Amino acid sequence: MHAPVRAQPNKKKKSPKAFWLKQLHTWHWVSSAISLIGLLLFAFTGITLNHAADVEGSPQTITKSATLPPALLQQVAADDGPDAKKPLPAPIAAWVEKQVGQSGGGEAEWSADEVYLALPRPGGDGWVSIDRHSGEVASEATSRGWISYLNDLHKGRNAGDVWKWFIDIFAIACFLFALTGLVLLWLHAKKRPTTWPLVAMGLAIPAILAIIFIH
Repeated sequence: MHAPVRAQPNKKKKSPKAFWLKQLHTWHWVSSAISLIGLLLFAFTGITLNHAADVEGSPQTITKSATLPPALLQQVAADDGPDAKKPLPAPIAAWVEKQVGQSGGGEAEWSADEVYLALPRPGGDGWVSIDRHSGEVASEATSRGWISYLNDLHKGRNAGDVWKWFIDIFAIACFLFALTGLVLLWLHAKKRPTTWPLVAMGLAIPAILAIIFIH
């Protein structure tokens, strides 16, 4: 006797709506996970920037001085060349970093008497000056505190190309998070009658404030 053949259960095909709903939920939570920490940072610094005068820290400045060894001084000795912008020679850049604790990288301004290296950074500033005749090196580094540091990251001020790329990628993640959230609101709006009034309120409030109070 042959064993009875069991009928295979019919697998229901998922509807296109169910497929896209699942995709939207996936993209929504992935983009929210990627942008979560960045959103917290930018929301916090949005408040600190809006109240910058109230939370501004006291700048702390450190000045240092040194003198280039004769062998290194020859590499920056004064000449008749025109003013230019170019990096410090690698040995001098390494010496500057070791002696005064400042980065020796970046484009420096070369004039007849001086080499001046500006060193702006998030939350602070700095510079190194080298006398091309005597070899005297002066350095100044200013820090305005961690709140100022985070505020400058918010603005992308003096943060470099890597941070610039991060801001672009973060903005794309936020855009996807908001866009998929909007579509999900639209799909569930029939069961949530307050959806569109709340969305309209989110548009109307800043628009009204801008029209009435910003001139």
